[in-house]
Amino acid sequence: MIQPPRTRPCVIRFLHFPAYRQGRWAQRFGKKMEDDVYPRMLYVYLKAKFSLGHHVFADSVNNGPWGQVLTEELIPALEKKFGAAAVPQGRFLTGQSSGGWSSLWLQITYPEFFGGTWSTAPDPVDFRDFTGINVYEYDNAFVDPDGKDIQLMRRGDQWKMTLKQYVDREMSRKSYEGQFASFDAVFSPRGKDGRPMPMFDRKTGKIDREVARTWERYDIRLILKRNWETLGPRLKGKIRIYMGTLDTFRLEGATRLLKEELEELGSDAEIVFAEGRGHASLYGAHAELWPDGLMLNIHRQMRNAWDNRDSK
Repeated sequence: MIQPPRTRPCVIRFLHFPAYRQGRWAQRFGKKMEDDVYPRMLYVYLKAKFSLGHHVFADSVNNGPWGQVLTEELIPALEKKFGAAAVPQGRFLTGQSSGGWSSLWLQITYPEFFGGTWSTAPDPVDFRDFTGINVYEYDNAFVDPDGKDIQLMRRGDQWKMTLKQYVDREMSRKSYEGQFASFDAVFSPRGKDGRPMPMFDRKTGKIDREVARTWERYDIRLILKRNWETLGPRLKGKIRIYMGTLDTFRLEGATRLLKEELEELGSDAEIVFAEGRGHASLYGAHAELWPDGLMLNIHRQMRNAWDNRDSK
């Protein structure tokens, strides 16, 4: 069998929580490539939903070595089978929400394996604002130090649900696989009962200080700050994050903190905030930032990076 030339870059898109719709995404992009709307690249859509929630392709004690398997087994196999370029400059990452966190996490964890990330509305990238909770300083996940309810979900600029209400709704369905249980499965140690240790008590909101400290190993801002001397040069030109200023799940707070940290470190990371946009509305056409929509803008940037790789 004649193998196709390895000249195509590979775009890996990680789907959001709970990530059921990968088939629709793939069909849509295939059609747009046929119509020459989207640049021709190898597009791979990966969902991370499994028994404990969304594993975000991070290696963890509860979920297993997802990042290791992705980089050492799955991606090389895909590149071989479909004739992708199989070089770092041709491996691009993107994703929304939990998928946005996945793409950023993988880029900083494997900085020389991937050629860049375009992360959109990522889950908390700084645990000092974990959807309104300061994981390291707050005593409770449901109320702030002033005793006020921590709000979680908004529509526009109006709050619609507190964090406690959201957690109560999750727990009424099952004690695992929901969004916050999914976070525990990735970030927390394994308990004596064999299950992920909760960062906070689901009934009272009380934060387990010992568990909270272990979350540091997945705090993207902390990792970058503590390892910038070695990571900085390897991440040059590779980090792009897009976020709405009115994110539905208040994720913009953590992204602002990360932006401040990266600026202090002297990073060239591009972090863009779209005024008034929410979690889902982020992708719509924006007259100044992305007139043809964020998705097309991202993929054009990827293709341009590939076409101009030898000039860098």
